[in-house]
Amino acid sequence: MIRIGVDFGGTKIEAAALDADGRFRARVRAPSPRQYEAGLETVRELVAEAERQAGVRGATVGVGGPGSASPANGLMRNANSTELNGRPFPQDLARVLERPVRYANDANCLALSEATDGAGAGARTVFAVIIGTGCGAGLTVDGRIVEGHNGLTGEWGHMPLPWPEGEEYPAPACWCGQSGCMELWVSGTGLARAHGDRRSAEAIVAAAQAGDPAAVASLDRYVDRLGRGLAVICNVLDPDVIVLGGGMSNVGELYEGLPGLIAGRVFSDVFETPIRRAEHGDSSGVRGAAWLWPLEP
Repeated sequence: MIRIGVDFGGTKIEAAALDADGRFRARVRAPSPRQYEAGLETVRELVAEAERQAGVRGATVGVGGPGSASPANGLMRNANSTELNGRPFPQDLARVLERPVRYANDANCLALSEATDGAGAGARTVFAVIIGTGCGAGLTVDGRIVEGHNGLTGEWGHMPLPWPEGEEYPAPACWCGQSGCMELWVSGTGLARAHGDRRSAEAIVAAAQAGDPAAVASLDRYVDRLGRGLAVICNVLDPDVIVLGGGMSNVGELYEGLPGLIAGRVFSDVFETPIRRAEHGDSSGVRGAAWLWPLEP
């Protein structure tokens, strides 16, 4: 059985055909057009091409992307691909693809992929974090996405940075309308903003690894802020595994520093939760989208 997953990102849209064992049978991508109708058409074309390459027709389609559909009216909200907001995106996808479509936030797809056969396989509760251009998270329990009563589970990027101190006052304004949100501090963009010399997060990390004192200090502050945010999650959820995805998840210093930093903040005499890099990397989004449908017809 073949399932199609679509990763609807801000810079690219990818569709992939996966078999029952999670192996890719096709994988195609195109730039994101950033116009609503053009985006729908791009998804239609990519799904058709993935099916052609995999030799199937009428496969199930799951889509992972930004934001979520409001349970009140089905319209999209909180998407940083702002052309989606206020639109019935999942319903329009079903219309252009001429079949039912399941849609989930991209961080939820990361969590589902890694819980299914990745860094969280075998764990009951998996909290998966995307730390890249933005910041988000997803939660699975017993291999199922937890979306919550209001569809808000995992909106960790828009909780305030815990235990703020020093230069973290006054809290900077966030695009969401609040201030001091985690996304402003622990996304790659947030690292670059806090460092303040217009270098990219990648360049700052490279400089820190080369011994540049200012970059080392910035990276240390970044890891500390990430640890504070995850400590709150551990106090509330106490997950079995924390999985990190997104560009910043490739920074080795995170896995060295986070366990001790979290241990110093949680309300416990022990902290043994493993913190792991996403096993499937940037493939987790499209894989998790495919897993939104079960194997059974």
